[in-house]
Amino acid sequence: MLNSPLVERTLDPEMMERPRYFTPSEVASHCTSADLWVSFLGRVCDLSPLMSRYQGDVLLLPIMECAGKDISSWFDPKTKDILKFVDPLTCCERYYTPRGRFVHVPPNGPCSDWDSDIGQPWWKDPRYEVGLLSAKTRWIRILNTLTSQEQLLEVCSEETLEEILQRFLRFNSHARSYTWKHQGQILDMRKTLAENGIMDDELELDQLRLDRDILIPTILLHFNDDLTEG
Repeated sequence: MLNSPLVERTLDPEMMERPRYFTPSEVASHCTSADLWVSFLGRVCDLSPLMSRYQGDVLLLPIMECAGKDISSWFDPKTKDILKFVDPLTCCERYYTPRGRFVHVPPNGPCSDWDSDIGQPWWKDPRYEVGLLSAKTRWIRILNTLTSQEQLLEVCSEETLEEILQRFLRFNSHARSYTWKHQGQILDMRKTLAENGIMDDELELDQLRLDRDILIPTILLHFNDDLTEG
């Protein structure tokens, strides 16, 4: 049975319909044969069940070599399928797999051990998808005005403040007991950082050769005098 998407759910119906976004570093942390993720064409897939199903098969090797990495270069962005080429020897169209043939890629010719009835290949099977890869990540600083503790956090630019709060819960389980503010303004937790006016200036800072780490936006947490968890 394939793993279900690892999505933090809230009571907000709109949040329940949103996909989970992941940073490249989060994908990279799943890099073992027992816990193997890859990203491609903006999707993040957990291939651990595939690894378990075909355990010991040499066709897993190209996938294992790219554990935790982005493999978009394997695919045609228009067809969403593995890249293809015309074999100069047979003049037939074949999948282009320079790292070697992998699971669900058919052999070059007739083969007695090839089961053509595989259903959907793993790269087209939505059951492996756990979320989307962020197109742009950002760093923010979260400062607790009650305790003076601060935490640097890498987040996805597509995430709402509510989803960022979900990330922050591992550092402070009472994060919902605070009002989140930036430059004196209460933040709308249903909106993204940019929609709340916290713009991403990293490109401009790079062009000006300024240290982006010094100008990381800070979000202030103001305690609401309750101990809400989760």
